[in-house]
Amino acid sequence: MRIENQGLKQERRVYSVSELTEDIKVLLENTFPEVWVEGEISNFSQSQSGHIYFSLKDPKSTLRCVFFRGVNQGLKFSLKDGLQCLAWGRINVYAPSGQYQLNIQRLEPKGAGALQLAFEQLKDKLAQEGLFESGHKKPLPLLPLRVGVITSPTGAAIRDILNILKRRAPFVKIILNPVKVQGEGAAEEIAQAIEEFNRYKEVDVLIVGRGGGSLEDLWAFNEEVTARAIYKSKIPIISAVGHEIDWTIADFTADLRAPTPSAAAELVVRQKDDLVNELGHLFSRMSSGINNKIKTLNKELFRFQDAYVLKYPLNFIQLSLQRIDELSHRLNQGTVHILETAQHRWTHLTGKLEVLSPLNVLSRGYSISFKLPEMKVVTDMAEINISDKIQTRLKQGSFVSEVLSKNEKPETSNQQPEKIWPLARGV
Repeated sequence: MRIENQGLKQERRVYSVSELTEDIKVLLENTFPEVWVEGEISNFSQSQSGHIYFSLKDPKSTLRCVFFRGVNQGLKFSLKDGLQCLAWGRINVYAPSGQYQLNIQRLEPKGAGALQLAFEQLKDKLAQEGLFESGHKKPLPLLPLRVGVITSPTGAAIRDILNILKRRAPFVKIILNPVKVQGEGAAEEIAQAIEEFNRYKEVDVLIVGRGGGSLEDLWAFNEEVTARAIYKSKIPIISAVGHEIDWTIADFTADLRAPTPSAAAELVVRQKDDLVNELGHLFSRMSSGINNKIKTLNKELFRFQDAYVLKYPLNFIQLSLQRIDELSHRLNQGTVHILETAQHRWTHLTGKLEVLSPLNVLSRGYSISFKLPEMKVVTDMAEINISDKIQTRLKQGSFVSEVLSKNEKPETSNQQPEKIWPLARGV
């Protein structure tokens, strides 16, 4: 297609979106084949496939980044929003969205090194979970007979441990579980060795360690798998990693930390002279305690010798017999009194019962009427009707009658008695 522009004939190039994106992609990737970028992580996310996506930003701009799983698996520290990082990678263009991004090949925290940051992150995590609490620490056995050692079979650490243990306690049996102490897979081997000792329960205490080195050399003792194996161990563990200035995650998790492997061996078994001195001290304390107890018992024995019951046993027996007779007499008197009181009360209640007995009332000419068939006591004329059957009980016997008439007017003391007609006839 041609157009006129200021008197000149020019050919106009029209790109498709894909063509333009591809040209931009080639231009950017050729211009920035490899580049270091500094920025703050934001919009961090990790897919189920393991790929990591985030942005690097500064106060003015934002750069999209991708960190593929095959590359990020070797990352020692955790990524999160707000972390200042140095990223090294290649600029490429993601064609479906037409956006450029940084394909990260290497990532480092700004300031502290990656391993140091990973160390601090894991330390904080395990501390929050309680793996370093003193209440979980197990005491070392006083006189272990079997000591397990987890270290390299060729390092200086095992030689130092063996020399000290053989010199201080030749009777102690030493069991070595050889492992790698640095490099790929070292942490897993250490954790497995701890689990094996706990499974078979062959030793009384464990020494886990190696000689000194750089942070990278000691990293197997900073792995989470090692720390959790130490925490789960039922056997007390002494961590002996590096030199005195070196601290690892294993040191914080173990029951006791030794600055060097040699110091660990000295902590496991005590000097013969120290044990002899302590035994002598304990023997002295025991002898003193026994003597004091004997003196106390002798005083009590002398006190009992002067007791009346031991000097005059016959008198004591006679007084006891007299006391028994006295108590027996008091018991008999008390029993008789209780029976007389009960008899009196029974007589009193019987008299009251006789007074209130309905039979005594009947003997004085009174009677009781019951309405049949329910045998309800009649107390009011309103309770009976003409033709009702009434059973009347006297002192001697009873009779049944039928109501022919009834008078519901109450009698008064001022009225003269009227002529009384029979109200009922016998049935």
